[in-house]
Amino acid sequence: MAAPKCIAIILLAMAVGGNHAVDFEVINSVQSSDGAKRFENEIGKPNALQIMYDATQFIWQTFAQQTSADRKNVQSVTLIVESMSGVAGTSNDQIHLSAEYVANYEGDVKNEITGVLYHEMTHVWQWNGNGNAPSGLIEGIADYVRLTAGFAPSHWVKPGSGDRWDQGYDVTAYFLQYCDTVTSGFVAQMNSKLRDGWDLGFFSDITGKSVDELWSDYKAKYGK
Repeated sequence: MAAPKCIAIILLAMAVGGNHAVDFEVINSVQSSDGAKRFENEIGKPNALQIMYDATQFIWQTFAQQTSADRKNVQSVTLIVESMSGVAGTSNDQIHLSAEYVANYEGDVKNEITGVLYHEMTHVWQWNGNGNAPSGLIEGIADYVRLTAGFAPSHWVKPGSGDRWDQGYDVTAYFLQYCDTVTSGFVAQMNSKLRDGWDLGFFSDITGKSVDELWSDYKAKYGK
């Protein structure tokens, strides 16, 4: 079997209120597959590296992390295109992207994978309450970043949808967007609080309202 083809690591020193150098790498581990070929032809490694850079800078700005002291101590991030089920997943500083998903996606795959990478890059950089925050909130914050970056796909639910605030993903993303209208910078403040732990009272600390009150007001706004 041929060795995986990988692009050279590119060092990017990002100045967002303070330098924080991060190495980005893209590895195509299944280069003979249809998905890997489509990735190379319609996205490409140089563009994927640029997306990772842009997403990181956008996330730091969204989280109001102006210096390296505000951020997670991540020195490198690797994107691996591989054979796997689902869409993508992140473990620490590695993002795994399904070649099968890339191959079978109907539509603008470059735009879709850009959105996926904004979501997954958020997982690299966000705080998670030392593992105690609801998974729905963590996934909702990642989709909030994707939403505010302008990469929400057409198949997402409409604002005001959902049964619970912590249902996750697009449902929670739109709820967090509403919370940001109640208190500007809500998501940045929530992420900062999640650095040291998790408490449902974070909602009232930031907005003056409980999460149940916020959810009720949010649903009422959309007549749900």
